[in-house]
Amino acid sequence: MKCDLHCHTCYSFDSNASPKEIIDKAIKEGIDCLAIADHGEVKGALEAIEYSKGKPILIIPGIEVKSKEGDILGLNVKEKIPDGLSAKETIKRIKEKGGMAILPHPFGFFCKFKGNLKELIKEIDGIEVLNCSIFGKGNKVAQDFAKKNNLCFTVGSDSHFPNFIGKCYLEIPGEKLSIEEVLEKIKNKEGKIVGKEAGFFEKLIDHLRRGFIKIKKYVGRKKRKI
Repeated sequence: MKCDLHCHTCYSFDSNASPKEIIDKAIKEGIDCLAIADHGEVKGALEAIEYSKGKPILIIPGIEVKSKEGDILGLNVKEKIPDGLSAKETIKRIKEKGGMAILPHPFGFFCKFKGNLKELIKEIDGIEVLNCSIFGKGNKVAQDFAKKNNLCFTVGSDSHFPNFIGKCYLEIPGEKLSIEEVLEKIKNKEGKIVGKEAGFFEKLIDHLRRGFIKIKKYVGRKKRKI
């Protein structure tokens, strides 16, 4: 199964892509499993699950939480977890909800995890070792770190729009697996890293677009309050 374990929808503050658009593109690209992990929100994941019924794709509900030390993905989480908690408390809450705690883009140039990773090795369930949209050499550093510390690993396009879906994914042995089976194979390190990150200018345009949407949504909220 081709698993993209990190993407966003319009329920994130920096995306305007509907769950339908994201899922349709994933199916077109041959992705078998998609984790919807919006910033601080689970509505996109729940909507995606409803839309995916009867379609050839498995949706893993998730959330990307902004802890005090950096972003943390909660895979297989259907409830909101507040931002601003410590990394350890965020991980604890993800696990309490039956989720898998993953550190996304831990060495990204603009989105690096600021906490002490070595102190969290026993707390986290794994790290993301290939993210399609980060700048710098963060993916290579993450892969080396995971190997050195014998950590479980995931791959995610980090798509905020349909354009990056299909560029990279974690290939997991088996067909039509359940969410629990996919996560178990990740924990057993059975996945294979496939694909590569987007080109520099692709990423630059993508991040500028995210920024524009973030501003547009902020202004929209301000107008509604007036």
